[in-house]
Amino acid sequence: MFDTKFAIVLQDDLPVWQKLNVTAFLTSGIVARFPDIIGEPYRDRAGNLYNPLSIQPVIVLSADRPTLSAIHRRALERGVTSSLYVEEMFSTGHDVANRAVFEQFAPDDAKVVGIALRDEKKLVDKITKGARMHP
Repeated sequence: MFDTKFAIVLQDDLPVWQKLNVTAFLTSGIVARFPDIIGEPYRDRAGNLYNPLSIQPVIVLSADRPTLSAIHRRALERGVTSSLYVEEMFSTGHDVANRAVFEQFAPDDAKVVGIALRDEKKLVDKITKGARMHP
């Protein structure tokens, strides 16, 4: 149904609250880059209006840190813009602080705990090789 794939890869040993937090942040990055992924508002039988949701399924995968680093590297090598969350962002409390800590790292030393990307299906599959479906 879709020519693209929307995938999020999380570090497998994060506490659940961190996995949920990272997923939410990474999803917002993909939605910001691809606003057409958002559908129409929902309305229940009583007429209450609800926010629109993504029209495309999101695949959530899991990987260890070395695999996440490899996925990050492959995304960069293939020119796929991703949403990235590094470990140090857990210690910040707002966007400006997140940016400040994020810019202290380069791809070779970033402690990636989550990455999200949306691109052509086969390309996303190649980039996320080694990750597995999140349990």
